Amino acid sequence: MIRNISLQVPDKYFNPMASDRFSEKKGLVAIRKRDVVRGLTVTNVVTPPLPKTSPPPPQKSGDRRDHSSHVHVAWTSVRQERWEGELVVDGEIPLWLNGTYLRNGPGLWHIGDYNFRHLFDGYATLVKLGFRGGRVTFGHRQIESEAYKAAKANNKLCFREFSEVPKPDTFLAYVGELAGLFSGSSLTDNANTGVVRLGDGRVVCLTETQKGSIRIDPETLDTLGKFEYSDSLGGLIHSAHPVVTETEFLTLLPDLVSPGYLVVRMEPGSNERKVIGRVSCRGGPAPGWVHSFPVTEHYVVVPEMPLRYCAQNLLRAEPTPLYKFEWHPESKGFLHVMCKKSGKIVASVEVPLFVTFHFINAYEERDEEGRLTAIVADCCEHNADTTILDKLRLQNLRSFNGQDVLPDARVGRFSIPMDGSPNGKLEAALDPNEHGRGMDMCSINPAYLGKNYRYAYACGAHRPCNFPNTITKIDLVEKKAKNWYEEGSVPSEPFFVARPGATVEDDGVVISMISEKNGGGYALLLDGSTFEEIARAKFPYGLPYGLHGCWVPNK
Repeated sequence: MIRNISLQVPDKYFNPMASDRFSEKKGLVAIRKRDVVRGLTVTNVVTPPLPKTSPPPPQKSGDRRDHSSHVHVAWTSVRQERWEGELVVDGEIPLWLNGTYLRNGPGLWHIGDYNFRHLFDGYATLVKLGFRGGRVTFGHRQIESEAYKAAKANNKLCFREFSEVPKPDTFLAYVGELAGLFSGSSLTDNANTGVVRLGDGRVVCLTETQKGSIRIDPETLDTLGKFEYSDSLGGLIHSAHPVVTETEFLTLLPDLVSPGYLVVRMEPGSNERKVIGRVSCRGGPAPGWVHSFPVTEHYVVVPEMPLRYCAQNLLRAEPTPLYKFEWHPESKGFLHVMCKKSGKIVASVEVPLFVTFHFINAYEERDEEGRLTAIVADCCEHNADTTILDKLRLQNLRSFNGQDVLPDARVGRFSIPMDGSPNGKLEAALDPNEHGRGMDMCSINPAYLGKNYRYAYACGAHRPCNFPNTITKIDLVEKKAKNWYEEGSVPSEPFFVARPGATVEDDGVVISMISEKNGGGYALLLDGSTFEEIARAKFPYGLPYGLHGCWVPNK
């Protein structure tokens, strides 16, 4: 039984809902009864009833803190620590959709009276949408990392987050904190970036620190404990986005001492990472930031971005515009191709300068006789503009005044020749105006991972805006895009779930969670082919913006 635990969030950090009732429209779900929990209307159609938690106490009249109603709910702290219940569906949930969609992301951007500064600083909020028999259940909980528990217990920041550093009380504490940085003990384990289902069924939440790998229960959202790697590879950081399939787990471990990357593999049922090979950096004083990377059927593509890790910036008490990174255009950009089987580097090419958080997919091009001629790698590319990092400061996100300030982005397509040529190409895969010159937070049909593919789903832009605000379906063959947009709403990453038995690439649904300008929110389902809305389910209150998700099929 879940206790009624209410996280007391100051009113200035969230918007009141425009209405505290669900939509009266009904889809396939028949409502048996409606309960009101301390003024919050919830739908109770589950047998036995699911536990519910109450919202924060109503605001007292004349509370002077209530001056931030203009701040979008997407950029405000989650209203309470947990909630669980069944939602009313407006539309029709496909009966074949049978599983749980999990979404991870920062959801609590303050501790005590201290406000965090960057989107990536927030303590992790895990959200689930459970689909079965045309019905949908919803829940969210905070991931109980050591960083989150210490902050709650001490009412202050205790570990280094993306842009935040604990404020030592004494000089000795400051020296100790610096020592902890080098050992890794002061780095956060706040697993607020992604969530993956391993081939053996375990579910792990991740961030860029290796210690921030945390196992969770996908049904209850309970934090089960650290995911401990049993090897002796060491290091402090890894790619926040491993490539995970039913048969393997691949990731990159940046080497900050001797600049390069270890490419490692972990088998299902194991906690031991084994080295496939190593890539040495070709430029710069440090390895490039490697938030994600792509793979093909036979190769791993290792990006070396000129946005590189910076030890000096890591040591600073106050963040720079590039945080723990530094832009080194003179060091150039490179892509390295490693054979998964042998660990040998089969290509290493210089490419035009680039900035990307997220690769979309990669595949091998072969001639008529089956010989490998090139590798194509697609990413959400920000036109080599590093200002996107600073645009994600919460102050910038919360202060949108109608000006068009979102930096341009595109589907960047790399072409890596496999004939020994020293240079690769980078160009837009389609006209960026097709998706409003905004592009990030992508997903594909997982059956096409590492293969020639046609469709990608991502967040684009309806301008003017300060953040991606559309859901877009990219057709890489026709070089066209279909866009979903709702005025004032902020959608999270669109996640594609294929229909069982489907033989067409876009036969499935796209799931996203939407934060509304009126303080509400809902789950949205789009037809993967037509891109028409097929259902939505209203949340009891709006949620903060989230990052990445995964699909856990029902047993």
